[in-house]
Amino acid sequence: MMNSCNGKATPQTKDVVVRPATQANRFYTGDARELSEEVDSFLALHKGTIYNNVAAIIVPHAGYYFSGNVAASAYMTIPTNKPYKRIFLLGPSHHEWLDGASVNTEADYYATPLGNIKVDHETCIELTKKDSVFSYQAKAHDREHCLEVQLPFLQRRFEEVPPIVPIIISTNDFQKLKRMAEVLKSYFTDENLFVISSDFSHYPSYEDACEVDAKTGKAIETGDVEQFIATIEANARSGKHNLATSACGEFPIITLMLMLDGQYDIKHLMYQNSGDIDNHDHSRVVGYHSFAFLRKEAGFTLTDADKKQLKEIALNSIKDSLNGKGITHPIVNSQLSNRIFSTLIPLGGRILNSKCGAFVSLHKHGHLRGCIGHFGEDVPLYEIVAEMARAAAFEDPRFTPVRREELNDIDIEISVLTPMRRIQSLDEFELHRHGIYIRKGYRSGTFLPQVADEVNWTKEEFVGHCSQDKAGLGWDGWKDAELYVYEAIVF
Repeated sequence: MMNSCNGKATPQTKDVVVRPATQANRFYTGDARELSEEVDSFLALHKGTIYNNVAAIIVPHAGYYFSGNVAASAYMTIPTNKPYKRIFLLGPSHHEWLDGASVNTEADYYATPLGNIKVDHETCIELTKKDSVFSYQAKAHDREHCLEVQLPFLQRRFEEVPPIVPIIISTNDFQKLKRMAEVLKSYFTDENLFVISSDFSHYPSYEDACEVDAKTGKAIETGDVEQFIATIEANARSGKHNLATSACGEFPIITLMLMLDGQYDIKHLMYQNSGDIDNHDHSRVVGYHSFAFLRKEAGFTLTDADKKQLKEIALNSIKDSLNGKGITHPIVNSQLSNRIFSTLIPLGGRILNSKCGAFVSLHKHGHLRGCIGHFGEDVPLYEIVAEMARAAAFEDPRFTPVRREELNDIDIEISVLTPMRRIQSLDEFELHRHGIYIRKGYRSGTFLPQVADEVNWTKEEFVGHCSQDKAGLGWDGWKDAELYVYEAIVF
């Protein structure tokens, strides 16, 4: 402790620790302008593949000349408008055997030619306190390239890179890997992104690499960690000449797979090996895969009781209107809504209070008698059904209002629209399953999923007609508009 001249104690301040860019001019150029241009050129090859629910990616870590294209295919799936709280970087050790995991609790920043990236120092410390399998060993990070080479991609992908948590994993003790996964799983949430760094087959011939890497990739796609380990072991016994490993990042990949709980879709994005880049020598290559792990959305389902209740709500709404009653009344249960119907029906919990769209169709003797819907997510489902039922009966301009005496001859059909999900590419749109909603400025339009059952259109024609006929944007207007998909539960 130092004393100031006035006798008051002045606390020492910790010097900022910056982990230097030790691999610049080795795995990637050290010139900032050239580096930006190189990374951007790789990313530009993979436009239109963004997923809103990316939980993790697996990316290679070789020199950019060899693996930059494959790495970019994964980085372009990440939604940059999503406010990730932190990014966990998991990679293998190429120089030191740790028999555990080293978390960089010393560095405040990681440097690259493009600037510094902040380390989430607090989270790094937390990990070491939660389980002794996490520690800090400086030698694991000093010369290691597997995490550093990921940073320029993050810097060019994000306007501001979220704080990182750098972790080097080096142990073949399965129980220790399980302990790591158990700790990390509490962070494996929608607010964080995990980047797993791994190359694949090392040094077999081109043909053998393609065969071995295909098996390893298929095992990862299953999400089954035991199958992945069995495949790695089978590859090692295969007798492939010069095959040193099937995945140098085997242990970080196992750690990731141990965190999965069946709630993830695993997409294989791209494969190349060094022989695809350099055609001079196919006798000794390294393989590169990229994967995206997508968090599945919570299911939206209606039970038979829910459907029956909504039908009753729709019918009672029409009856109330015929009796001169409004469909809204003062608060009865403030936990459910600030409005309730005059004919009280116990509401069926969270689903009926979900804010989603719905269409109500009325049929009389098999012929349409009215159909009105609300496409939005601003009002609870049970209220939308009541309002759309009344509108279909009395406000559809194509028909005269429903009369009391014909009520017994009318059948009610309800189409509940599941919550919308924005998509970035038509690859995410499934004809016959999804409805499409197109919005640009004040113009918007939609086709329900069942429209595809009535026409013989391709996916592109479906969207083109919606853009032109419903949204008024022209045939190609959807290409620079916001696209959303949803499903319809019809009953």
